[in-house]
Amino acid sequence: MSIQFILFDLDGTLVDTSRDITNALNYSLSPYGLDGISVEATIKVVGEGLTRLIEKVLGEERYHLKEAVSKRFLDYYSAHLVDNSMIYPGVKETLDMLSGYRKAVISNKREYLSVNLLKQLDLDRYFELIVGSDTTPERKPSAGPLLYVFSKLHISPLETLMVGDSQYDIEAGHRAGVKTVAVTYGYQERSLLAAADYIIDSFRDLLRILDIASSKFI
Repeated sequence: MSIQFILFDLDGTLVDTSRDITNALNYSLSPYGLDGISVEATIKVVGEGLTRLIEKVLGEERYHLKEAVSKRFLDYYSAHLVDNSMIYPGVKETLDMLSGYRKAVISNKREYLSVNLLKQLDLDRYFELIVGSDTTPERKPSAGPLLYVFSKLHISPLETLMVGDSQYDIEAGHRAGVKTVAVTYGYQERSLLAAADYIIDSFRDLLRILDIASSKFI
């Protein structure tokens, strides 16, 4: 059985959204006298979805502000999804070359934001399904979103690769019984990606990994 299906993370894997997320965070924090956050600091706390992001930024002392800050974030970010966000090098060209594979996105960003972001960057056309943090009851690192895709699209874990930039993608993939590919150019340090079955430094290297992974089933 060869690889037929590829699941992709979104932020830090297909698109660098760090500047727009940072701008939305700073906008949402500004009325409360809280210090702004840098892109570098944002990168260190993204990956688990908006709720955890806001919780991490606020800390326990300001936890009571979570709902208000989250609303301001969503209002601003929804209107500024692609002001500065950029598709990573080689992504479109490689997706074009992967036309023979079925593909989906599983993100810890909310579904409507994930769909709108991909549409505005003309990436949505590559994917059969786009799953967000609120599509299923649990988000990555749970296997739930992957199992939902398997059921929805009638595919097998044995035919699937999960591609992402974080330990959450790797853990979710392994829990769902799929091989994982970690990209090093995203938001997580390489040391946190050691559990992945394959590690690549460029999105274009996915073509080589697919050849290797598929050959193991022959």
